Amino acid sequence: MIIGIPKEILERERRVAALPDEVVAYVQMGFEVLVETGAGEGALHSDAEYSAAGAGIVARADDLFARADIVLKVKQPHFNTTTGRHEAEMLREGAMLITFLHPAAPANHDIVRTLRDRNITALTMDGIIRIPRAKSMDALSSMSLVTGYKSVLLAAAALPRFVPAIDTPMGTTTPAEFLVIGAGVVGLEAIATAKRLGAVVKAFDIREGSREEAARLGAEIVGFEIPADLALDEVGSADALSSDWLDREREALRPLVASADVVISSVLVPGEVAPVLITDEMVASMRPGSVIVDVAVDQGGNCAATVPAEERAVHGVTVMGYINIPGSVPVHSSWLYGKNMLAFVSNLFKNGPGEPDFDDEIVRHALVTRDREILHAGALHAMGGEA
Repeated sequence: MIIGIPKEILERERRVAALPDEVVAYVQMGFEVLVETGAGEGALHSDAEYSAAGAGIVARADDLFARADIVLKVKQPHFNTTTGRHEAEMLREGAMLITFLHPAAPANHDIVRTLRDRNITALTMDGIIRIPRAKSMDALSSMSLVTGYKSVLLAAAALPRFVPAIDTPMGTTTPAEFLVIGAGVVGLEAIATAKRLGAVVKAFDIREGSREEAARLGAEIVGFEIPADLALDEVGSADALSSDWLDREREALRPLVASADVVISSVLVPGEVAPVLITDEMVASMRPGSVIVDVAVDQGGNCAATVPAEERAVHGVTVMGYINIPGSVPVHSSWLYGKNMLAFVSNLFKNGPGEPDFDDEIVRHALVTRDREILHAGALHAMGGEA
């Protein structure tokens, strides 16, 4: 079987789905590997390094897509201006695609339908179930680590004031107040980075374990508590709340958002559209010059004012909806993602190339389309149960 590694085409995306070390491993597993020219340049790896690792170098994306049995990507398919075709249409019928698809996000529903109609077996890396055996495959956590770190730097750069308290001959400046909504991997790294910069950090999360971890990092815990059986699903991830509980959550957030200089929001429910927790009215209540970094944007966003892929001013507040923050840290992001992908592919093909194990629990949760059907529960729910 042939694995294809194309060059990512999303704007400002510099990651790659496999580094030369992973190519060596795929070849040892019995796969042939093709890499598009320049695919690793953003992560500082040359075509010569991929060739030395055992990959064939392919000049054109459409040639690679046409030849590959399995395409490994970082981001969901996009329109390729060089070939004049959408990547979802360049995949040969019956092929396999493994990438971050975010299938529940409304912007990606047409892509999911195209993959279904072209009989593509699509698996999404944001569907990796949170169980111990899948820890090495958990690309969402890996990229969340990068996102949490970089989101604080983006906010600090946009903030029109100092982050730490700084002594001057005229007096001491007041430190900026960061509100981190969601103390998962993104939030915890954001808390740690903001504390390093000298901010006052408050953390909001409905999960007891996450609040405890945030407190250990020095954050002030704010918000309210709900019953554990409502906050967590069967594997311990955040669960979707009812509309009544979401209303209570927004009400608890209202004064906290108003007093914050920076809000970093990362609340996601695996496989579902992100809940809107920050309303337009709440944005308007913030001080001019404040910043919101909505890193849940890939699944719709937590802020009503977020526009995907844009930074915009709303009521004097800078609202950032960057959709590929990890792509701005391509060296370590590609290193992490490549290892996650290798672990996932190794598990999927544990019986050897050509024999994918679709009965595996991890694989089942990652499946989006197969045999001209949409199988992903979150996508089906977001698409109104479309068959």
